Amino acid sequence: MSDKFAGNYPIETRVGELERLLTQGAALADEGREMLRHIGVKPGWACLDIGCGPRGITDLLSEAVGPTGKVLGLDMNEQFLAYGRTNAPPNVEFRRGDACDSGLPAGEFDLVHLRFVASTAGTPERLLKEAVRLARPGGVVALQEPDGESLHCYPPHPAYERFKRALLGAFKGVGAELENAGRFYALGRQAGLVDVAFRPFILGFRSTDPMSDYMPSMMESLRGTVIKLGLLSEAELPELLAQCREHLRHPDTISTSYTVMQVWGRKPV
Repeated sequence: MSDKFAGNYPIETRVGELERLLTQGAALADEGREMLRHIGVKPGWACLDIGCGPRGITDLLSEAVGPTGKVLGLDMNEQFLAYGRTNAPPNVEFRRGDACDSGLPAGEFDLVHLRFVASTAGTPERLLKEAVRLARPGGVVALQEPDGESLHCYPPHPAYERFKRALLGAFKGVGAELENAGRFYALGRQAGLVDVAFRPFILGFRSTDPMSDYMPSMMESLRGTVIKLGLLSEAELPELLAQCREHLRHPDTISTSYTVMQVWGRKPV
């Protein structure tokens, strides 16, 4: 890890980042609903989505808790929050707040959820401590965290492989880790959760699927970090983007997502 960049979130809020996050959320929605079904989310629950971005799973939670429930999305990005408020159903609220120090009252929520926050922020123990504090006794803390080792395209392509190494290196360079999501099962137990369960999944994409552009779009969002860390040069990036996109758009090319590790457990009564 480079001390110069440690603790810095590597993804930039560029033009197109909101769309990238919404595309990603849509691709993950069915598996998110399945996780909520396993957890047993019920109408009337109060739920918190930490690091929700422009939507997170607030829409899925809204469906699950119904009109008698409430959902709060928490994020630091005002642009994302403004988008979320514009499109929010009546039982969803968005609020600005720090994932590690939310300032929200303890024990307020039946479910506290984090997706792609604990891995990328580099402080999973601190985040889990805050999430457990916010859950009511008997409530659930749930995480969805990525493991980039399963990012592949078929047939393989040199530009894609270079981007994969740069992606993993960019997060590692700022103190985050995208290669060991299985550790969150143990971290959940160590945070004091009981009845901890886990559920991993991988998605596959054809050339016509919106998420087939995941790797190039991530490189555009990580541009500043990968260049600062010397993982790619400014001069070579445009050509690599063009090569990678041309390959991923070929009708014979398929790709696989990062592995998502869903982990959840109850706060002891």
